[in-house]
Amino acid sequence: MIRGLYTGASGMIAQQHRMDALANNIANVDVTGYKKDTSVSKAFPEMLIRRMSDDGLYKFPFGSIDTAPVVGTLGTGVEYNETYTIFGQGPLKQTENPFDLALQGKGFFTVDVDGTDKYTRNGTFLINNEGVLVTKDGYPVLGQKGAIHLKKNNFVIDEKGNVYQNSTFAKDPNRLVSIQENEWDKLEKIDTLKIVNFKRPRYLKKEGESFWRSTEESGQAQQEQLGSKTKVIQGFLEGSNVNPVKEMVAMIQVNRAYEANQKVIQTQDSLTGRILNDVLRV
Repeated sequence: MIRGLYTGASGMIAQQHRMDALANNIANVDVTGYKKDTSVSKAFPEMLIRRMSDDGLYKFPFGSIDTAPVVGTLGTGVEYNETYTIFGQGPLKQTENPFDLALQGKGFFTVDVDGTDKYTRNGTFLINNEGVLVTKDGYPVLGQKGAIHLKKNNFVIDEKGNVYQNSTFAKDPNRLVSIQENEWDKLEKIDTLKIVNFKRPRYLKKEGESFWRSTEESGQAQQEQLGSKTKVIQGFLEGSNVNPVKEMVAMIQVNRAYEANQKVIQTQDSLTGRILNDVLRV
């Protein structure tokens, strides 16, 4: 195969994968808890070029050396390596809705999806007719004891994920938001949110609908310590960590790189055509 055609084609394929990741990020810029993807490519090993017209070997009493001078290296193309997720913190947006929860720091909420544990950073939760805390699609949010049963406007969640309720404050929903230091002992602890993390979260698999699932590479879910580096914040939602301006700039760069690789192929094709039609004919 002609090296120029292969190099240009491999570059176009790599840029196409970058464009797919960027387009997906921009499409999900307003999705709560979304984490952006980035595409990574790797270069093939470079080829060492020497000037072969010189005498290639010089012998002396103790051995020999190669005297063909090194001209430089020649790139042999690039290939798509992987697309992985960047779990950077997204901005926190206040909603004043007690069912909205955000994680500040590492970790994931645990959700029971048809009997399987899935993980999410999207804290847009509701309470169903049975009094269970669920996602917008109706999947139960898990605590240490299982599904969390609540009463509407009668609960509060602290930074460590502890879920409390007290009928004394039920008539004043805003009262639970401003619990004083000496009032926590009056509340009944129901459960603690099951906030987990993974040894290698970059290998988590995206499942759609803001869910991830664990893989063999990511390791099993481990309980995340809350209260210091990781906190649960009630009445807030975490926005996506996508910067639309940077993504648009990167998209322009990808378009230009794609066009440059196109021109490489066109130029190589034109030169090959001249060789076949003009030089060989002479």
